[in-house]
Amino acid sequence: MNKFKYYFVLLLAGIAIVSCNKSDDDEVVVTPPRDYAEQYKADNDSILKYLKTNYIKEVTPDLDITFEKIPAGGTQTSIWDQKDYELKYRDVYNRDINYRVYYLVLREGIGARPTNVDKISTSYTGILLNGTQFDSSYGIARTADLDVYLSGSYIEGWGEIIPQFKTGKPGPGDAGAITYTDFGAGVMFLPSGLGYYNRVQGEIPAYSPLIFSFKLFDLQRMDSEFTTTSSGITVVGDGIPSYLEDINGDGYLYDLRDVTRYPNPPDWMKGDDTDGDGIPDYLDLDDDGDGFTTRMEITKPTDLIGWGKLNGEDFYYGLSRYYPFDPVSDNPNTINVDEKEPWGIPRRPTGALKDPSKPESKTNPRAFDTSTSPDVENDYNAAGRLRIHLDKTYPYPL
Repeated sequence: MNKFKYYFVLLLAGIAIVSCNKSDDDEVVVTPPRDYAEQYKADNDSILKYLKTNYIKEVTPDLDITFEKIPAGGTQTSIWDQKDYELKYRDVYNRDINYRVYYLVLREGIGARPTNVDKISTSYTGILLNGTQFDSSYGIARTADLDVYLSGSYIEGWGEIIPQFKTGKPGPGDAGAITYTDFGAGVMFLPSGLGYYNRVQGEIPAYSPLIFSFKLFDLQRMDSEFTTTSSGITVVGDGIPSYLEDINGDGYLYDLRDVTRYPNPPDWMKGDDTDGDGIPDYLDLDDDGDGFTTRMEITKPTDLIGWGKLNGEDFYYGLSRYYPFDPVSDNPNTINVDEKEPWGIPRRPTGALKDPSKPESKTNPRAFDTSTSPDVENDYNAAGRLRIHLDKTYPYPL
């Protein structure tokens, strides 16, 4: 089992990834943009040439990788032809270009997959096709925000390739360090349209394809809804982590209102907008468009917080003010806190009517069924249930 030890940088307080947020000392020069389609053709030709004329010189036990050009008459097997590490690709739609992005899988990882709007803990090195190293975390974990709207990053390719990998397994290390094992590790070969494109940044010329080797240690799930004021963007969230608002389940979330990036989005990019209002659920404060905010709909009644009664018996409802997406088990490593939440976000209630002699209505609603019948499980825990924040028939229409 390969191990990599580094001094853990807290995901929220960590140092932002250097390649995505250059210091004020780096001069950024923007040249007039070329046609994206023509530039992609040139970039793709250059990347394919690199893959077929360079070989993997070394992969260390900690999955650090180096490449070298195959010399004239050399017998080394190219990156393209070698079979030790799978060379894969992902098709990416951006600015009306269908990019094919190649990446090497050194190890997939064993933990969770981030989405393209999560934060990650990663170490990395960036080089140009000529071998020039332009950036590195020097083996130290950094925090990277994959959300292009919040990170200020021009390197959109990170959010397209990193979700193909999984995090590692954390364990105790020396002197406060955290040791990760079985982390995901790979190399991405990005066309300039998913990098800095026409921006000259430090040692990176305009229109440069970029190569990043990386290790994915950990992630932080984000809740991405935001409000905009004169002071800027404030992330407020709606109580549902963004990865759980990936309705089509592909691991990627896109704001298709951005017609600059996505002028003619293919069908596979669609499907994450429950109410069809054009705002994807991960950015929508009212996912089902019923006039009630998602956060209000998933708020627990005050008598269902902490210890209470269920059918006359003592019952622990959990400490959160909000229903979790699904039931949560207590963490045995936090002996002084009980994180258990026995119920998830419920569906529209199926219990008894307030007045059984009258039809169901806004003034005569049903209760959530907390009897000893299976309905208590069905309302709060049933697999595939339509949760209330996605059901515009509940709460009852205004």
